[in-house]
Amino acid sequence: MDLEIMMKNTLRAVLLSSLLPLAAHASQELSPWYLGAGVGVNNYEPNCDQKTMKVCGEDDPYAWDIFAGYLFNDYLGVELGYRDLGRAEWTDYSDKFNDVGVKGPTLGLVGFWPLANRWSLSAEAGAINYLIYNDKAHGSEYYSDTDIAPYYGAGVGYNFTDNLKLQAKYRRYEGLDENKWDTLEMDSNYWGLELSYRFGHKAMAAPVAPAPAPVVMAPIDTDKDGVTDDMDLCPDTPMGHKVDGKGCSLYSEMTHNLAIDAKFGNDSAVVKSDSYAEVEKLANFMKRFPHTQVKIEGHASNVGAADYNMMLSQKRADAVAKILTDKYGIEPSRVTTQGYGVTRPLIQGRSAAANAANRRIEAQITVKETAPLTK
Repeated sequence: MDLEIMMKNTLRAVLLSSLLPLAAHASQELSPWYLGAGVGVNNYEPNCDQKTMKVCGEDDPYAWDIFAGYLFNDYLGVELGYRDLGRAEWTDYSDKFNDVGVKGPTLGLVGFWPLANRWSLSAEAGAINYLIYNDKAHGSEYYSDTDIAPYYGAGVGYNFTDNLKLQAKYRRYEGLDENKWDTLEMDSNYWGLELSYRFGHKAMAAPVAPAPAPVVMAPIDTDKDGVTDDMDLCPDTPMGHKVDGKGCSLYSEMTHNLAIDAKFGNDSAVVKSDSYAEVEKLANFMKRFPHTQVKIEGHASNVGAADYNMMLSQKRADAVAKILTDKYGIEPSRVTTQGYGVTRPLIQGRSAAANAANRRIEAQITVKETAPLTK
């Protein structure tokens, strides 16, 4: 009995010390600590089924337990408890009355498997530091012994709230033996209900503050073209330019026609030196617009045979092209020539004035130059 008192005092001290962190967590978020108690029925094996048992007596199979637990995470925890597995009575063949009871502190691991709708499964394994004894009633001999025996079990639980949980439990205790007098060798099966309370509460998410109303800024038009900066794809448009809906300058296309007058002597394909300025003017124009091409047209006066004049006009066009490429550096690929002979006269007839006007070179060049539209 002294051992039983000592074990009770030890368990009481352990439980009290375990409650200290519970109080600290009680006002905080959901704590890993919980307390609980359970009641059930226990069946010792063997019980009134041995050959030495003559008559079965009135059993008191009701068992109870209290426990405290700590969760390492949502799936695994450890429990410390105290359990009373109830009593059994029988009369042996020597007509002696016998009874037995088992109780003691326990320590074990428990695992949880959460299911939908607040349900969960559990499994546990541990050991009980049991005291096995009798009440020495009706003249029976008194015996008492202590030892450690393993247990394991399973259960199904339901959470009424985040804190309150009810579980249905089954446990199997192995090797509940009385070795001191070699009186009993027993196992037992327990079925019961347990109610536990987990301390603390789930942390509530902080309310999300509404986003401040956006500050509406007046639209800005940096380049003053009438299109605000948020829509302006050309933010540096020069002042005075007309722009499209995207803020980019509008351009018009202009066409230039250029004709030069290169002089030749009668029946000659040699460009007169005073005509070089005309060829240079053409070269400068083409350098200004490097993507242009020129067609140099040769023409002749209506003197002599038409075939000869056609050949002469072609030579005159080729002579101007050669000066354009060799002297002024225009790429040959940009220059073409065509002789027209007497087919395109400026003045009809064979007068001196007509012959001088029709003996000529024309450079037909057209360039499309874009120019910004202005307001």
